[in-house]
Amino acid sequence: MVPQTGRESEGPQPLIRGIGLVGATSLNMIDMIGVGPFITIPLMIGAMGGPQAMLGWVVGAVFAACDGLVWAELGAAFPGAGGSYRYLSEIYGPRTLGRLVSFLFVWQLSFSAPLSIASGALGLSGYATHIWPTLGRPIAASALVLPLPLLGPLEIRWHFTDGTLVAIAALLIAVALAYRRITVIGRLSTLLWAVVMGTIAWVVLAGLTHFDPHRAFSFPPGAFAPTHAFFSGLGSAMLVATYDYWGYYNVCFLGGEVKDPGRTIPRALLLSILLVGCIYIVMNVSVLGVLPWRELSAPPGDHGGSATIALLMQRVYGPWAADLVTLLVVVTAFASLFALLVGYSRVPYAAALDGNYFRVFARVHPRHRFPTVSLLVLGAVAAACCTLSLADVIAALVVIRIALQFLFQSVGVIVLRVRRPDLPRPFRMWLYPLPALLASAGFVFIAVNRPGASREIRYAALILFLGVAIYLSRAWRNGEWPFGRRRGPQPAAP
Repeated sequence: MVPQTGRESEGPQPLIRGIGLVGATSLNMIDMIGVGPFITIPLMIGAMGGPQAMLGWVVGAVFAACDGLVWAELGAAFPGAGGSYRYLSEIYGPRTLGRLVSFLFVWQLSFSAPLSIASGALGLSGYATHIWPTLGRPIAASALVLPLPLLGPLEIRWHFTDGTLVAIAALLIAVALAYRRITVIGRLSTLLWAVVMGTIAWVVLAGLTHFDPHRAFSFPPGAFAPTHAFFSGLGSAMLVATYDYWGYYNVCFLGGEVKDPGRTIPRALLLSILLVGCIYIVMNVSVLGVLPWRELSAPPGDHGGSATIALLMQRVYGPWAADLVTLLVVVTAFASLFALLVGYSRVPYAAALDGNYFRVFARVHPRHRFPTVSLLVLGAVAAACCTLSLADVIAALVVIRIALQFLFQSVGVIVLRVRRPDLPRPFRMWLYPLPALLASAGFVFIAVNRPGASREIRYAALILFLGVAIYLSRAWRNGEWPFGRRRGPQPAAP
């Protein structure tokens, strides 16, 4: 049971601006790193068939920087709680199309945010299985196939193991820790950041001190030949890299709680991308310099998957190091899902205050003033998502988020420049509009140019259709756009 202090207030109260540059960058970095780079190396190698998979992380960093400039301009211009919800509303008109687009963002977040949080919990339980193999014992599994008109079959696979219980328990602990004052969370995030960076530093040190350049750069014949297989593999690798880099925008969802947001938000965004990009590239090159890439691209049962870093440490230092680094990665994964919970819980809160989401999400704690219902609901849905496989979670998360958020936003920053040229912009995108155009092109490439892309596109299309239907039903009941207009925010339909 999550502890509560006093009776929760249903009315809106101001949030506390208690996060500085160090806290904001720390939250971003632990969100970005999480468990991703520790478990996705074999996925990257398998996608491209060799160490040329490092290209996926390099290109992914470039696209992350381009999209980061989009977030930086919008985050500095609209430094309130809610992030993309607020940006999309302002871009497309808060009383017209922007009301639908911003609702769709919150609606897709009801699916993508729990998937993102669950991926950290699943990575945590997967790594814990290295120490306690019995956690992988299957308990139940099934698949549901839904025939969709025009779109084709929609398949949802789920399974339950002892490790699923570990993932759910980790989520409950994270919710309990996040259920407190934001200034305490800022200090806690800095502590978790130190654990994350210490783990990364140890892995890099182990790899560089035993580095073999011939092993790291033993490219197979035709590794960079511009064939269809190369670009298809690059699309799959970039999807994984996109998942690894995402989180650089986490501070934007906490915009209402950031000190001097016009300066802090852009700096935290760009600093976290630069630092994490360098960390990923150095870390992965050092791993490939110790472990042959053919061994890394093997099936999970042959030291692939989450055992990669543990195998590295075992080979360099022995079994004790493999167990210790596994525990550290578990802490790292926990830090990531904690940061995700804190950031995403502010989005439904902001939408509810505007009357564009269910009003219960506007509740804040009467003493510590953080969104309570939003935090608890997000944690509960993420726990349910822990019954899905990690691979399915990552693919569905990335495609849904691209289709229903990132493309709207990267195009939207150009629309906003045209519609509101006199809007105060404490930070203006460098080389405008090139970064926004490159980010849009990269997102389309990732979504469509890879094997099996149609399945996740079906997910996104179904969520879009249901979201539009729900919005129109609510708009009809409340007399809102496109059926009518009312002045000021309206209470949300229950």
